[in-house]
Amino acid sequence: MNSIPIIFRERQVARTVVGGKRNLNPERLNISVILLNKRGGHLQIQTYEKLLACQFSSIVSVEPDNENYNIEEISKRFPQIKFVIPLEHATDGELINCCMDEVDSEYVLVLRDNMRIPSGLILQNLAQRLISSKVFCVVPSMIDQEGQSVLINYIPSAERGRFVIKSDEAIQDGLETLLPFDFVGLYNKERFIQLGGFDWTIKSSFWQYADLSLRAWLWGEKIQITTLFQIQYKEDVEIPDMTADLSYLRFYLKNILPKFKADHGVMPVYLFLVFLRNCSCGIFEAWKQFSQAAKWVKVNKFRFCQDVQELIENWGAKNVKKQ
Repeated sequence: MNSIPIIFRERQVARTVVGGKRNLNPERLNISVILLNKRGGHLQIQTYEKLLACQFSSIVSVEPDNENYNIEEISKRFPQIKFVIPLEHATDGELINCCMDEVDSEYVLVLRDNMRIPSGLILQNLAQRLISSKVFCVVPSMIDQEGQSVLINYIPSAERGRFVIKSDEAIQDGLETLLPFDFVGLYNKERFIQLGGFDWTIKSSFWQYADLSLRAWLWGEKIQITTLFQIQYKEDVEIPDMTADLSYLRFYLKNILPKFKADHGVMPVYLFLVFLRNCSCGIFEAWKQFSQAAKWVKVNKFRFCQDVQELIENWGAKNVKKQ
């Protein structure tokens, strides 16, 4: 397994970028859009038109393999949209990371092409309200294709001494959630970069966005739900895969094991025995992985504001005060 990334741009995805005429409209929003597009721009004509009508600062569409259609033709039809075509396999988190360098606004809304984009998704007044909270990430309410609520309220908890992520159907505006489901949310670009973005060495989608999200909380950031706008999926919503695989192992090392002492994060050597009991690899590989994580914690030790135990203990109390 690769070493834990230390800086945001440590891994660059080889890609081709086409189009992207800058929006100079003085009424443009201080929000850009990253559209994770799995099916190709030729199937997203209406989506592009609706996004452009919202006057986002910039729009970046991540394209799949471009052999099935002429990307030049699509880009000529929509010159304001920047099309990013990865030239190698990359996770969703890696693609979002590289697209952050392609936008020119303070906030970035990550969407998927399997979502219905209504006309007037975000208007100027709503945009101002959404970014006024200044939190790291704002998660929109979501419904499936049948109009049923998609779970977006995630809660850190512990069962028999083990960290678990629970979900709750209750939502309200401003309610805190552990993570943005399916990567979808309105991110503060500067804080995203300061947090290091998504860890490209984590290959599982769920553990990739869970890793960034829990790190954000441990480093003093917040993620909140908004009911001011809603997004609907137009096909079945995939159930998050929470399998405790190698991706979980890295998530565990970076977020669950570190302790907060005085004013910084630490990774005492005695925690290696805790890790060894909870991993399935041999002692030498376990020590290698633990040592890499300990180095990462040491580099970022003064970024920590709490550890996961403190986060769990204080979570319920914080949200009760909001109700």
